[in-house]
Amino acid sequence: MTKTEKEDMLKQIQGGVCAPKGFTANGVHCGIRKNKTKRDLALIYSDTLASAAAVYTTNLVKGAPLTVTKQNLQNGKAQAVICNSGNANTCNANGIEIAEKTCQLLAIELGIDAKDVVVASTGVIGQPLDITPIKNGIPALVKGLGANSGLACEGIMTTDIKPKEIAFEFEVGGKVCRIGGIAKGSGMIHPNMATMLVFIATDCSIAPTMLQKALSNDVKNSFNMISIDGDTSTNDMLSVLANGQAGNAEITDEGADYDAFCSALSAVTNDLCRKIAADGEGATKLLECKVCGAKDDDTARTVAKSVICSSLVKAAMFGADANWGRVLCAIGYSGADVDVQKVGVAFRSKAGQIVVCEKGAGVEFSEELAKTVLTEAEIEILISLGDGDGKATAWGCDLTYDYVKINGDYRT
Repeated sequence: MTKTEKEDMLKQIQGGVCAPKGFTANGVHCGIRKNKTKRDLALIYSDTLASAAAVYTTNLVKGAPLTVTKQNLQNGKAQAVICNSGNANTCNANGIEIAEKTCQLLAIELGIDAKDVVVASTGVIGQPLDITPIKNGIPALVKGLGANSGLACEGIMTTDIKPKEIAFEFEVGGKVCRIGGIAKGSGMIHPNMATMLVFIATDCSIAPTMLQKALSNDVKNSFNMISIDGDTSTNDMLSVLANGQAGNAEITDEGADYDAFCSALSAVTNDLCRKIAADGEGATKLLECKVCGAKDDDTARTVAKSVICSSLVKAAMFGADANWGRVLCAIGYSGADVDVQKVGVAFRSKAGQIVVCEKGAGVEFSEELAKTVLTEAEIEILISLGDGDGKATAWGCDLTYDYVKINGDYRT
């Protein structure tokens, strides 16, 4: 089956993380955040034990919840995900204790094992976190469980402006399966393993080892290819729960069923990548850098990520300035093995496409048309390297005055 055929079998559906069978969710305000209109505690629950997998930030400074989650997922199983916003529970003397207590309190309320809980936190680093609001909020959080993917999504947001959720239907072994996810992420995003906070649920039956393999492979081409500001967070985590309620034969090895699952997972992660990049702090434009003609995919990934990370490229896109020299500059210092004299660059949006560089040199183009193309809300930076079949896509956003304003007074 070709990649196109696999994609054709995917159908976007409603429901977000609650679209798969057996999953419910909720989000409440428990009191961690001062603004009572902001939900700050979220829960995703599977009514049966599920296969579980996760990837985490590579930052040496890690939030306590990541340490606890890693311990809990050693057996590849989980049944619930709880996440607070407003406080990262990072660099706190009692951080591990708080994370473990959160798992214990939730487990008692749900009637499950505390070791079957994925725990996460997001927000300000280095601020003390009191267990009291979490303890007081958990009963209402559990009582309100239902098809509330949107409420859970609100509960994990910090500087995000827009909620991020998606779901798809796909087929494995003749059985209809569903997969959905929610995400938060707007700033401090430059992942190197996973990114931000992303929670995915599926009713497909897949062994924990294969779920971890699929997830670890996927992030190379999805979340690892985003950069908002070049900062790798301390609390980045991506977790997936698969409860098997779709009734397909368990995926235990590579093959057609595994490929179908990977395609569905990719559809979810790529959609969330675009949503996260478009909602970057202060952003006005989604940037998508597409590299083709590389010697291999690794080279393409290196080039695409370098360009999308460039502050000068991001600033130029904010100003709708077709400064292609900045793109070549980012390619040049990327460390990738590239013949600059073969490089071509073009910009594309719904307003049209304009070629600005061929064979490593500038070409004449209409500045007026370029301005029109780059004024749109979604811009593609197209790079051809002329060296092979390798390709990759990276996502980011423009760099605006508002990014500085948001991060200048983040704690207040």
